[in-house]
Amino acid sequence: MDTAVPGTGDVMDLRAYYQKMRSLEAQIHGESAVIVSLETSDGGTPGRMTEVRRELAARMVVEGRARLATAEEASAFLSAQSSAYEQARQEEAAAQRKGMLSDHELKAIRSALRPAKQS
Repeated sequence: MDTAVPGTGDVMDLRAYYQKMRSLEAQIHGESAVIVSLETSDGGTPGRMTEVRRELAARMVVEGRARLATAEEASAFLSAQSSAYEQARQEEAAAQRKGMLSDHELKAIRSALRPAKQS
């Protein structure tokens, strides 16, 4: 089954398209994959990495909008994402603690305010 690609006048073989997608999707291990964007005629920015479901990864690769990241690229990206998440989580926890005192700080204040016992 052939169909025209909108805006280009080119003809696309849908069977081949979906066969490529299924084949690539089967090669992706796990539920998600890291992809690297490619420059496209519609303004796609090259080099941006993101983690997407394997179905979307396969579609973007087949359409020529992205490529699968190498194992090293994926590892570095996921490590950076994990670090950024942890930092954001710590900043959020610090913002929630703002204005709250730890037990140690509270005891120090109480002891400083307690009048000294006179003998």
